[in-house]
Amino acid sequence: MKSITINGSKRESVGKKATKALRNAGEVPCVIYGGDNIVHFAASEVSFNKLIYTPDVHTVIVDIDGNKTTAVLQDIQFHPVTDDILHIDFYEFSEGQEITMEIPVHSEGSPKGVKNGGVLRFNLRRMMVRGLAKNLPDFILADVTPLKIGQKMYVTAVAKEDYKIMHPDNTVICQVRTSRNVSLIDVDEDEESEEGEGNAAEASKE
Repeated sequence: MKSITINGSKRESVGKKATKALRNAGEVPCVIYGGDNIVHFAASEVSFNKLIYTPDVHTVIVDIDGNKTTAVLQDIQFHPVTDDILHIDFYEFSEGQEITMEIPVHSEGSPKGVKNGGVLRFNLRRMMVRGLAKNLPDFILADVTPLKIGQKMYVTAVAKEDYKIMHPDNTVICQVRTSRNVSLIDVDEDEESEEGEGNAAEASKE
Protein backbone atom coordinates (compact mmCIF):
# COMPACT_ATOMS: atom_id res chain seq x y z
CA MET A 1 0.00 0.00 0.00
CA LYS A 2 1.19 3.49 -0.84
CA SER A 3 2.10 6.00 1.84
CA ILE A 4 2.05 9.79 1.93
CA THR A 5 3.84 12.18 4.28
CA ILE A 6 2.12 14.89 6.31
CA ASN A 7 4.38 17.58 7.77
CA GLY A 8 3.12 19.14 10.98
CA SER A 9 4.14 20.87 14.16
CA LYS A 10 3.45 19.88 17.74
CA ARG A 11 0.66 21.71 19.53
CA GLU A 12 1.62 23.22 22.85
CA SER A 13 -1.92 24.24 23.70
CA VAL A 14 -5.09 22.26 23.01
CA GLY A 15 -7.64 24.72 24.39
CA LYS A 16 -10.59 26.12 22.45
CA LYS A 17 -8.96 29.50 21.79
CA ALA A 18 -5.77 27.92 20.47
CA THR A 19 -7.77 25.49 18.30
CA LYS A 20 -9.87 28.33 16.84
CA ALA A 21 -6.74 30.32 16.08
CA LEU A 22 -5.26 27.32 14.23
CA ARG A 23 -8.35 26.91 12.06
CA ASN A 24 -8.43 30.62 11.26
CA ALA A 25 -4.85 30.29 10.06
CA GLY A 26 -5.73 27.39 7.73
CA GLU A 27 -4.32 24.73 10.04
CA VAL A 28 -6.08 21.51 11.11
CA PRO A 29 -5.79 20.30 14.72
CA CYS A 30 -4.90 16.58 14.82
CA VAL A 31 -4.10 13.87 17.31
CA ILE A 32 -2.18 10.60 17.09
CA TYR A 33 -2.97 7.79 19.51
CA GLY A 34 -2.21 4.09 19.72
CA GLY A 35 1.43 4.51 20.70
CA ASP A 36 3.10 5.10 24.04
CA ASN A 37 1.94 8.73 24.14
CA ILE A 38 -0.90 10.74 22.66
CA VAL A 39 0.51 13.39 20.33
CA HIS A 40 -1.33 16.60 19.45
CA PHE A 41 -0.19 18.40 16.32
CA ALA A 42 -1.38 20.69 13.56
CA ALA A 43 -0.82 20.72 9.81
CA SER A 44 -1.91 22.85 6.85
CA GLU A 45 -5.37 21.92 5.57
CA VAL A 46 -4.14 21.69 1.97
CA SER A 47 -1.62 19.00 2.98
CA PHE A 48 -4.51 16.56 3.52
CA ASN A 49 -5.96 16.88 0.00
CA LYS A 50 -4.20 13.78 -1.38
CA LEU A 51 -5.24 11.80 1.69
CA ILE A 52 -8.91 12.76 1.89
CA TYR A 53 -10.15 13.90 -1.52
CA THR A 54 -9.22 10.74 -3.41
CA PRO A 55 -10.77 7.30 -3.94
CA ASP A 56 -7.44 5.70 -3.03
CA VAL A 57 -6.31 4.76 0.46
CA HIS A 58 -2.91 5.34 2.00
CA THR A 59 -0.95 4.84 5.15
CA VAL A 60 0.50 8.08 6.52
CA ILE A 61 3.92 9.13 7.73
CA VAL A 62 3.37 12.03 10.11
CA ASP A 63 6.51 14.14 10.33
CA ILE A 64 6.34 16.38 13.41
CA ASP A 65 9.41 18.58 13.65
CA GLY A 66 11.58 15.74 12.31
CA ASN A 67 10.01 12.95 14.40
CA LYS A 68 8.24 10.49 12.09
CA THR A 69 5.29 8.28 13.03
CA THR A 70 3.57 5.70 10.82
CA ALA A 71 -0.21 5.85 11.14
CA VAL A 72 -3.58 5.47 9.43
CA LEU A 73 -6.48 7.89 9.26
CA GLN A 74 -8.95 6.87 11.95
CA ASP A 75 -11.57 9.62 12.03
CA ILE A 76 -12.23 13.00 10.46
CA GLN A 77 -14.69 15.76 11.33
CA PHE A 78 -16.02 18.29 8.82
CA HIS A 79 -17.85 21.56 9.41
CA PRO A 80 -21.57 20.88 8.70
CA VAL A 81 -21.95 24.01 6.54
CA THR A 82 -18.57 24.87 4.99
CA ASP A 83 -17.16 21.30 4.80
CA ASP A 84 -13.87 22.60 6.21
CA ILE A 85 -11.84 20.01 8.09
CA LEU A 86 -12.30 20.54 11.83
CA HIS A 87 -10.25 17.72 13.32
CA ILE A 88 -8.44 14.51 12.32
CA ASP A 89 -7.56 11.46 14.41
CA PHE A 90 -4.69 9.17 13.42
CA TYR A 91 -3.86 5.72 14.77
CA GLU A 92 -0.20 4.82 15.16
CA PHE A 93 0.95 1.31 14.26
CA SER A 94 4.22 -0.58 14.07
CA GLU A 95 5.63 -2.46 11.08
CA GLY A 96 4.62 -5.90 12.37
CA GLN A 97 1.18 -4.83 13.60
CA GLU A 98 -2.02 -5.68 11.72
CA ILE A 99 -4.38 -2.83 10.90
CA THR A 100 -7.97 -2.63 9.68
CA MET A 101 -8.73 -0.42 6.69
CA GLU A 102 -11.45 0.29 4.14
CA ILE A 103 -10.18 -0.69 0.69
CA PRO A 104 -11.98 0.39 -2.52
CA VAL A 105 -13.35 -2.29 -4.86
CA HIS A 106 -12.61 -2.00 -8.59
CA SER A 107 -14.43 -4.11 -11.17
CA GLU A 108 -12.80 -5.82 -14.15
CA GLY A 109 -14.46 -7.20 -17.28
CA SER A 110 -17.96 -7.05 -18.75
CA PRO A 111 -20.51 -9.46 -17.20
CA LYS A 112 -22.20 -12.01 -19.48
CA GLY A 113 -25.53 -10.98 -17.98
CA VAL A 114 -25.02 -7.34 -18.98
CA LYS A 115 -24.40 -8.42 -22.59
CA ASN A 116 -27.77 -10.19 -22.42
CA GLY A 117 -29.66 -7.15 -21.19
CA GLY A 118 -28.99 -7.19 -17.45
CA VAL A 119 -27.65 -4.41 -15.25
CA LEU A 120 -24.63 -4.64 -12.93
CA ARG A 121 -25.40 -3.28 -9.45
CA PHE A 122 -22.79 -2.78 -6.73
CA ASN A 123 -23.74 -3.37 -3.11
CA LEU A 124 -20.23 -2.86 -1.74
CA ARG A 125 -17.86 -0.24 -3.11
CA ARG A 126 -15.40 -0.45 -0.22
CA MET A 127 -14.42 -3.44 1.92
CA MET A 128 -13.10 -3.64 5.47
CA VAL A 129 -9.99 -5.82 5.55
CA ARG A 130 -7.30 -6.52 8.12
CA GLY A 131 -3.63 -7.34 7.67
CA LEU A 132 -0.11 -5.98 7.69
CA ALA A 133 0.12 -2.59 5.97
CA LYS A 134 2.71 -3.91 3.52
CA ASN A 135 0.28 -6.67 2.44
CA LEU A 136 -2.84 -4.53 2.02
CA PRO A 137 -3.65 -3.65 -1.62
CA ASP A 138 -4.37 -0.17 -2.96
CA PHE A 139 -7.66 -1.62 -4.23
CA ILE A 140 -9.43 -4.99 -4.47
CA LEU A 141 -10.05 -6.25 -8.00
CA ALA A 142 -13.33 -8.06 -8.68
CA ASP A 143 -13.57 -9.92 -12.01
CA VAL A 144 -17.27 -9.67 -12.89
CA THR A 145 -16.97 -11.31 -16.33
CA PRO A 146 -18.60 -14.69 -15.40
CA LEU A 147 -21.72 -13.14 -13.82
CA LYS A 148 -24.99 -13.98 -15.59
CA ILE A 149 -28.42 -12.47 -14.97
CA GLY A 150 -29.51 -13.22 -11.42
CA GLN A 151 -26.04 -14.14 -10.18
CA LYS A 152 -24.21 -12.45 -7.31
CA MET A 153 -20.56 -12.06 -6.36
CA TYR A 154 -19.77 -12.57 -2.68
CA VAL A 155 -16.78 -11.29 -0.72
CA THR A 156 -15.33 -14.80 -0.68
CA ALA A 157 -14.66 -14.43 -4.43
CA VAL A 158 -11.92 -11.85 -3.73
CA ALA A 159 -10.39 -13.48 -0.65
CA LYS A 160 -6.58 -13.49 -0.44
CA GLU A 161 -4.05 -14.93 1.98
CA ASP A 162 -2.50 -11.47 2.40
CA TYR A 163 -5.46 -10.08 4.30
CA LYS A 164 -8.59 -11.05 6.23
CA ILE A 165 -11.99 -9.86 5.02
CA MET A 166 -13.98 -8.39 7.92
CA HIS A 167 -17.41 -8.98 6.33
CA PRO A 168 -19.57 -12.13 6.67
CA ASP A 169 -19.06 -14.65 3.85
CA ASN A 170 -22.58 -14.04 2.50
CA THR A 171 -21.96 -10.30 1.97
CA VAL A 172 -22.69 -9.39 -1.67
CA ILE A 173 -20.20 -7.23 -3.57
CA CYS A 174 -22.30 -6.92 -6.73
CA GLN A 175 -25.00 -8.66 -8.77
CA VAL A 176 -26.44 -8.66 -12.26
CA ARG A 177 -30.12 -7.85 -12.19
CA THR A 178 -32.74 -7.95 -14.91
CA SER A 179 -33.30 -4.63 -16.60
CA ARG A 180 -36.80 -3.16 -16.29
CA ASN A 181 -36.96 -2.64 -20.04
CA VAL A 182 -35.27 -5.82 -21.23
CA SER A 183 -35.90 -9.42 -20.24
CA LEU A 184 -33.73 -11.91 -22.10
CA ILE A 185 -32.81 -15.50 -21.48
CA ASP A 186 -29.20 -15.64 -20.27
CA VAL A 187 -27.67 -18.59 -22.08
CA ASP A 188 -24.12 -19.66 -21.38
CA GLU A 189 -21.88 -19.41 -24.43
CA ASP A 190 -20.65 -22.97 -23.81
CA GLU A 191 -24.24 -24.22 -23.82
CA GLU A 192 -24.91 -22.37 -27.07
CA SER A 193 -21.85 -23.97 -28.62
CA GLU A 194 -22.90 -27.46 -27.54
CA GLU A 195 -26.41 -26.89 -28.87
CA GLY A 196 -25.03 -25.71 -32.20
CA GLU A 197 -22.83 -28.79 -32.51
CA GLY A 198 -25.83 -31.01 -31.70
CA ASN A 199 -27.99 -29.41 -34.40
CA ALA A 200 -25.19 -29.81 -36.93
CA ALA A 201 -24.88 -33.52 -36.09
CA GLU A 202 -28.63 -34.04 -36.53
CA ALA A 203 -28.53 -32.26 -39.88
CA SER A 204 -25.68 -34.47 -41.11
CA LYS A 205 -27.71 -37.60 -40.30
CA GLU A 206 -30.55 -36.38 -42.44
